[in-house]
Amino acid sequence: MKTIKIEGMSCNHCVMAVTKALQGIDGIENVKVNLEKGEARFDEKKPVDPDIIKAKIKKAGFDVV
Repeated sequence: MKTIKIEGMSCNHCVMAVTKALQGIDGIENVKVNLEKGEARFDEKKPVDPDIIKAKIKKAGFDVV
């Protein structure tokens, strides 16, 4: 399971937005977003370019650190 740190989440709506963004990426599954830790964990069925992940999260209004 891969873990990334995310800045800018402040509520459950933010968690849902990040979850939806990650679930929309081909190759990512089992997404779990933790508001308190400011992180997202997920499995990759196949390698996913980190720039794609960052772009999707940025488009949702958050930053990957």
